[in-house]
Amino acid sequence: MMDRIVNRRVAALLVVSMPLPCLDARGDELPPVKTLNLKADGYRGIWYMNQPSGDEYVYKYSGGLGTYCAKHKPFAVYCERVNKTFFCYGGAAQDNDRRLLHMVSYFDHASKTVPRPTILLDKKTSDAHDNPVISVDGKGYIWIFSTSHGASRPSFIHRSKRPYDIDQFERVEATRRDGDRRVPITNFSYMQAWHAPDSGFICFFTRYGDPAARTICCMTSRDGVQWSAYRRLATIDQGHYQISAVGRERAGAAFNYHPKGKGLNWRTNLYFVETPDFGKTWRTASGAPLKTPVTRVNNSALVHDYESSGLNVYLKDIRYDNHDRPVILYLTSKGYRSGPANDPRTWTTARWTGNAWEIRPAFVSDNNYDMGSLWIDDDVWHIVAPTETGPQPYNPGGEIAHWTSSDRGATWRKTKQLTSGSERNHTYVRRPLRAHPDFFALWADGHGRQPSLSKLYFSNKQGDVRCLPRQMDGNFAAPTREDE
Repeated sequence: MMDRIVNRRVAALLVVSMPLPCLDARGDELPPVKTLNLKADGYRGIWYMNQPSGDEYVYKYSGGLGTYCAKHKPFAVYCERVNKTFFCYGGAAQDNDRRLLHMVSYFDHASKTVPRPTILLDKKTSDAHDNPVISVDGKGYIWIFSTSHGASRPSFIHRSKRPYDIDQFERVEATRRDGDRRVPITNFSYMQAWHAPDSGFICFFTRYGDPAARTICCMTSRDGVQWSAYRRLATIDQGHYQISAVGRERAGAAFNYHPKGKGLNWRTNLYFVETPDFGKTWRTASGAPLKTPVTRVNNSALVHDYESSGLNVYLKDIRYDNHDRPVILYLTSKGYRSGPANDPRTWTTARWTGNAWEIRPAFVSDNNYDMGSLWIDDDVWHIVAPTETGPQPYNPGGEIAHWTSSDRGATWRKTKQLTSGSERNHTYVRRPLRAHPDFFALWADGHGRQPSLSKLYFSNKQGDVRCLPRQMDGNFAAPTREDE
């Protein structure tokens, strides 16, 4: 009975093609964003750049960023019931590699094929910070959370019309509690959406200027329509970036902070908070109660002080291990600018042992925005990341390698290099939720120093790489090796 009531409530609050205004960089109104539900004729990723640097590296970061950024999670979910991995990405228009389209698709593990992807939205921007993330609820409905970069553009929540189906999506008119009233949810940044079968959704995200320049928050919902009030997790100085994960009996977030007066390119320190009761209360990894939002630099959630060493902290991934304890993957460097002056860029893991944080360096790469993911397979850890020098050195990404550790991060061994001799850097390797061995990692490529096309790739657990077809003649196609 309760399920029928919830489904009727969801259906009543779904609206197709509901337009909302968008603003361009000057604040001028653009045409409204509509739910499209169209089919693309292939897989094309967005090319994006941020902050011209005036040096040989051209930009602070750039490239094929269809699976950007590290603070967006997840991009893919495996569903055993239908034996498919559903995924979303920042796509590009056929005639414009910098026009962002929100795309949804799946890999069918039985037929080894992909369909034509669904174009959900034209976000009216070239900004890959607006990339979507995906979630699948307990009944198989696919949810797409369309993020925004700050408050100048609206955000959207969509739900598939049918379980395990990507052909038609409807807008969800979601609301949140604000005191004794409910207000529409129309804006969120850096969304991380997790669904727990017994509890519903728990989402981690960022609010701009609320009260910090970047305030990290959490909210929950049983049905995806009516949400709790925003819970602010931290508001230290100018704010934070965060990454999150859900364990068996808890959910947690790791974050850094922006020191006041240094600008948002400076981000340092490592913190961790978690909730055992779906956002009602918060604590440290040791279980000590924690009052949120955290407002002081030195507090009980601090994992490690990197500020005193003059190091930036770039968050990559977080997992709960088989003991339901957090493991955080991140990179440290001496500054935000590209190039060898800020080497070494050290990939590092921080593992909660049950008594203390065990912090261990792993390996190095050549850019702060090299992005990979962490898999924990019983006692074996895996990292798939662009750690090898690519065709555009010291720009984001490079060649992809698979690393393993059998001693909880004490030592790492490069077990396979997945790509080599590439024309464009590969980067932003994403781990699907409940990853199937046949669709183990998803990423895109793109030129690091100039606008280019961007292809999308995935690999199996053995490191065999397949390219998603940029051009499709039929309704389905089998992804191929680059040399086929």
